[in-house]
Amino acid sequence: MNDRYLMPSLLTDLPRKMVLLTGPRQVGKTTLAKQLGDHFERPVFLNYDVAEQAHRIERMSWLPSSDYVLLDELHKMPQWKNYLKGVYDGRPADQALFVTGSARLDTFRQTGDSLAGRYFSYRLHPYSVKELTAHAGISPVVALDRLLRFGGFPEPLFAGTDADHVRWQNQYFSDFLREDILEFGRIHELRSMRLLVEMLRSRTGSPLSYLSLARDLNLSPITVRRYVEILEALHIVFVVTPYHRNIARALSKAPKLYFYDWTYIQNNPAASFENLVAIHLRKHLDFLNDTQGWQSQLHYVQTTSGKEVDFVVASGSGELIGAVEVKWGDSKPSYSLRELTTQVPDLKAVQLVYQMTTPYKVDVTDAQAIEVHPAAAWLASLSA
Repeated sequence: MNDRYLMPSLLTDLPRKMVLLTGPRQVGKTTLAKQLGDHFERPVFLNYDVAEQAHRIERMSWLPSSDYVLLDELHKMPQWKNYLKGVYDGRPADQALFVTGSARLDTFRQTGDSLAGRYFSYRLHPYSVKELTAHAGISPVVALDRLLRFGGFPEPLFAGTDADHVRWQNQYFSDFLREDILEFGRIHELRSMRLLVEMLRSRTGSPLSYLSLARDLNLSPITVRRYVEILEALHIVFVVTPYHRNIARALSKAPKLYFYDWTYIQNNPAASFENLVAIHLRKHLDFLNDTQGWQSQLHYVQTTSGKEVDFVVASGSGELIGAVEVKWGDSKPSYSLRELTTQVPDLKAVQLVYQMTTPYKVDVTDAQAIEVHPAAAWLASLSA
């Protein structure tokens, strides 16, 4: 099996610090972690979900001579952050430590606790056009069509049949509701969470009204917002916030929401395609952040006339540096993208079109232009 896109960077960083890897369930974290072990002489693999191995983890009962220690699903262990500090500080200098998890492991980013300075963090995303093209030796066009049909999660993507895809997807969301939500200790909220996930399928890519969802679910807007935050923490969805130089004003406006599994959106190819592009952009920016320290952020924007541009990229200092409009078949540059391009100097503006074969450029001003690209080739040019 070919290596995942993070492999070279992980092999570079493992001898230097502990590495923490997060991402959606079944995106390939454990497989990648075990493949990393092939590059060491004395690896040990321990999964906290396995009772006997959980006891070994708690007792730290692996041989000191092990040169690679994988602690899988460690976020399920109580007080895992303090535990990791002890493991890292007490390990032999030449022992590589690799830790994976899906949900609460991400919380270390906000805590500022005792792990500071001891780790590199990575996020593993579903397969993209670039990664699938390299993995399967196929063209970007074929890769994009496969991804739109089967999604970017390894099991349904490489099974390659509609039946296997549907069965996997049904099980995936059933397991998420039964296991992951229960992990957050909210047994009585399962029905409301299930209904919310179903409602979000038809709201992908549109500004999200917590008030409207609250009315439909007979809940408070605060509760609905908390549910969405849980779905984010579990890597079922992620939100794209509106761009504004004033952070408080940006947070007061409605975000847009996308699924990590873009095939979960049914009977709307254009919405699924926009969702796929959102994941590709998020993967691209996360990869640059995790490997090079870039601080750019993904947003959407409303122009002064109230029109919306699907995605914009802001630098760490908050300056708009790129804009992407997504179209299923319309190759004429959108009015909103034209307007934004005239308002933001040096903006790199791109319109991606699924049903298109030849790129071209449209001059908007003497110094500004919009590039219109076939989506497959442009997505294959991203960093990951």
